Amino acid sequence: MDDLALVRKFLTSRSEADFRLLYRQHSPALYQFLLRRLGADENLANETLQNVWVRAVEKLSSFRLESTFKSWLFGVAVNVCRESYRKCSGVITVDDIDVEEIAAPSRGLDQIELIDLERAITKLPDGYREILILHDLEGFTHAEIAKHKDIDIGTSKSQLSRARRTLRRFLTTD
Repeated sequence: MDDLALVRKFLTSRSEADFRLLYRQHSPALYQFLLRRLGADENLANETLQNVWVRAVEKLSSFRLESTFKSWLFGVAVNVCRESYRKCSGVITVDDIDVEEIAAPSRGLDQIELIDLERAITKLPDGYREILILHDLEGFTHAEIAKHKDIDIGTSKSQLSRARRTLRRFLTTD
């Protein structure tokens, strides 16, 4: 069953089984996004993942089925992350980094390069990091990012460009 059909079914039935299907299907990618977005803090990523799902269930009736469920869900995650940052110090650590998740082995990066890349990403300013992760790692379009962040498409493009430039500078000077 595709996501939209499952969402419709869950909205009608409020069945735990339907929710579990949605949860199992989207939580791994959502967790990886949160882990990257929240600076590799596993506890905060797990807590935020639960908060995202609580908020998603609360707001699911407002999902207009015009975009993909994944896109909408990641938009919820972006908003919940903003709230999490307001509650915590915003200090980003690089302890316990899952370097395999940041770049596919097919990109030809060795373990040290993966660690350097992950550290460089955590050093990016929040807005740059968020757009870089959404676009380059999660595959969202600039239009989807602009909609979720309530910004112009041009702003998304320019922030991605600046994020990449800053990332290159971090990687060549570190």
